[in-house]
Amino acid sequence: MSSLVSVSSRQNSRRGCHLERPEVTGVVLPGQVLIGGVLPVHDDRIYPDTSFTAQPGQLICQRFVFQNYQFLQAMVFAVEEINRNPHLLPNITLGFWIYDSCSALQKALEGTLWLLTQNKMPVPNYQCQRIAQFAGIIGDFSSTHSILMARILGLQRHPQISYFSTSPLLSDRSQFPSFFRTIPSDDFQSRGLAQLVIHFGWTWVGLLSVDNDYGQQGIQILQQELLKAGVCIAFSEKILPHVAHRNALPIIQVIKQSSANVIVVFSNEANVVPLMEEMVKQNVTGKTWVATEAWTTSAILSMKKYKGILTGTIGFAIHSGEMPGFEKHLNSIHPSKSSEDSLVTVFWEEAFGCKWENKTKNFNLWDNTTKLCTGAEELQSLRISYNDVTTLRAPYTAYSSVYAVAMALMDLQSCQSGRGPFQQGSCSDILDFQPWQGVIDFCSSSTITSLSQLLHYIQKVRFRNADGTEVFFDNQGNAPAWYDIVNWQWGPGGTMKHVKVGVYDSSASQNLAINSNAIIWASGNNQIPTSVCSPSCLAGFWKAAKEGEPSCCFQCVPCPLGETSNQTDSVECSKCPWNRWPNERQDQCIPKNIDFLSYEETLGIILTVISITLSIIPSAILGLFNRYCDTPIVKANNRFLSYLLLLALSLCFLSSLVFLGFPSHEKCLVRQAAFGIIFSLCVSCVLAKTITVVIAFNAVNPNNKLKRWVGPRLSYVVVIVCTLIQIFQSIAWLVISPPYSQYNIYTQPGIIIVECNEGSTIAFWSMLGYLGLLASISFIVAFLSRKLPDSFNEAKFITFSMLAFLSVWLSFIPAYLSTKGKYMVAMEIFAILSSSSGLLFCIFFPKCYILILRPEMNTKEFLRGR
Repeated sequence: MSSLVSVSSRQNSRRGCHLERPEVTGVVLPGQVLIGGVLPVHDDRIYPDTSFTAQPGQLICQRFVFQNYQFLQAMVFAVEEINRNPHLLPNITLGFWIYDSCSALQKALEGTLWLLTQNKMPVPNYQCQRIAQFAGIIGDFSSTHSILMARILGLQRHPQISYFSTSPLLSDRSQFPSFFRTIPSDDFQSRGLAQLVIHFGWTWVGLLSVDNDYGQQGIQILQQELLKAGVCIAFSEKILPHVAHRNALPIIQVIKQSSANVIVVFSNEANVVPLMEEMVKQNVTGKTWVATEAWTTSAILSMKKYKGILTGTIGFAIHSGEMPGFEKHLNSIHPSKSSEDSLVTVFWEEAFGCKWENKTKNFNLWDNTTKLCTGAEELQSLRISYNDVTTLRAPYTAYSSVYAVAMALMDLQSCQSGRGPFQQGSCSDILDFQPWQGVIDFCSSSTITSLSQLLHYIQKVRFRNADGTEVFFDNQGNAPAWYDIVNWQWGPGGTMKHVKVGVYDSSASQNLAINSNAIIWASGNNQIPTSVCSPSCLAGFWKAAKEGEPSCCFQCVPCPLGETSNQTDSVECSKCPWNRWPNERQDQCIPKNIDFLSYEETLGIILTVISITLSIIPSAILGLFNRYCDTPIVKANNRFLSYLLLLALSLCFLSSLVFLGFPSHEKCLVRQAAFGIIFSLCVSCVLAKTITVVIAFNAVNPNNKLKRWVGPRLSYVVVIVCTLIQIFQSIAWLVISPPYSQYNIYTQPGIIIVECNEGSTIAFWSMLGYLGLLASISFIVAFLSRKLPDSFNEAKFITFSMLAFLSVWLSFIPAYLSTKGKYMVAMEIFAILSSSSGLLFCIFFPKCYILILRPEMNTKEFLRGR
């Protein structure tokens, strides 16, 4: 390892011009071409009190970070490896100037000016000495620091390559024309984190972001992507970088009050630590943390005291690479090899918990508790993040950054005059090139006008590292986006392991690839934790938004009647086809039950049996009457009309069968017409009988004009005319607006009622009205003639039969209108059977009683009485 020299110990060879600035120090590796480095070896600091009466003192750096010191050594290792390689930059020795920015913005600024000035006193826009050719700067760690540096370096097009600054703002070439990075932009990371949240089904998440360019730019893109995907933000809080320890308490209160179980933290490690300290104090557990690359592999946060808080954390990490020989290099450093390197001294003291005698300020030799460093300590025995090379992430990007500059320098060196990319095919001298714009050396009063195009070569650089990973930059200076997805798992040895469980590759067709079975969550298993504002709505429900709350907070409402949802979290229900209906769970449509009055069901069987049984009775009576056809009781009131009426009544009972069974088109055409015509014939016969009685008893007087109407002709005319009227009316009905079969899906939900549409309701009620008219006339005539003398008079029985007939049909009308489906058909069948039975029993049972049980009454003398 080349000797490292403390810059503060070097004597300034040129004491010309300088502005008064606080003295800054850094570590130098001499060379012909220098690469600058700015990174925070410390991540905490104490600001001196300012009295405004004296020059402010230097801030004091605290908390040495082993992991960041490993990044520094990765840069040194890369430079030494390049210098050992005869094929890279032959005859040129690379050097390094490294500055500890101490995670402070002012220190990053001082370091940048120090590197540009190449003097221990940083002077803006001055270059007071030329120790070596300056190529560019690697750094800084923080995006905010890099933005400040890039604004200064971009003015004169000094190349800057960051290994850890990820803010999307740095991709703006108009603001930062000379900025590059070997780590992907947060633009990719934010979109990847959004995909990660969506992948695990988390729809209710909290967001924490550090209040700087890195945090706010990243969280803004992440929030946009989450909202676009339907994920709701439970809260979004800012971590104030300079007062993170004071800002932690109100943030923890928000976290405790929120129902969100997943929290995405867009911050660097230094600002997450105070937050987690407060989490430990208040014992807040049960949260799943999603980490950005800035802290997802943090050694400090992997300590045992954070086990209950951070176990199960998942996040994006920089893609890990391989650096052969790096572990040996890390274990080879020693303070004796660079006695003036204060960083090595501090590292050694922090690593082994000892103090160097006469090297440490305020060292108390007589303090018995102080352990002295001997130099015999072995780095191989340490188990710290410094010599952990199992996964090289940020060190690998820092290593790649140095190589990117070296490869650009090699392209610049190999340029052939006359074939160069500049004016007239010119090339630049590797030992004497300048930034894109000329720099005036005020100390030497000379103006440099030559133009350097190192920036051109860096933009075009494309190479593969030792492990085969390709490095190049796009037009915005960004490297390809490739992340490892890591899961924090507590190992059996009592250490936190950052286990790789997937990758994110922006160039792949499937960006996200995760092995869910390899993830161990805070619960101790691989059951994915839930983070939702409202539980998922099962199939059969739909999500109804709650007023005044985000879309992820909803209530599950059952689907309306006739609609289903066949997946969880449906935003709406879909209607079933007309012939289908939701099942009980309302998650699928099933065929509707088809409903009609069938012969097979109980009601249909009962009505069929009754109809057939009742239809046999008139036939039996007809046979009985035919046997006693010459007896007075049969001859009375026109024997032919009695036969015709019995036949009609038998057909009335049988006509009810047409209403049973599937309502086919043919049945619908026939049933009402047949019923109307048969009942018209039946009532016409009753009316003819009634008129015959009236005429017969009023034609006793020889001078009465009705005498000529006595005889069967009038009865035939009445029956024929009254029946023909109904026949003509039925024919007109069937021709103009015939009944038809239809599927009724509206009357009863979930049931298709197959029914006959009567076509014309006017024709239907006209048919019933006509029957009612005939029955009413028969009733009135029979009622008026009920007290006529002689036992041949049937008027009394006809009166009762018509009274029963009219009562049935008057009751039928409201009952028919209030029932639907097969019960409406059953009601009409019941009316047919009831009214027909009334006629049959009232008119013919008294005669059957005489014929069968009282034959002695079946004589003219008895019928005439006294």
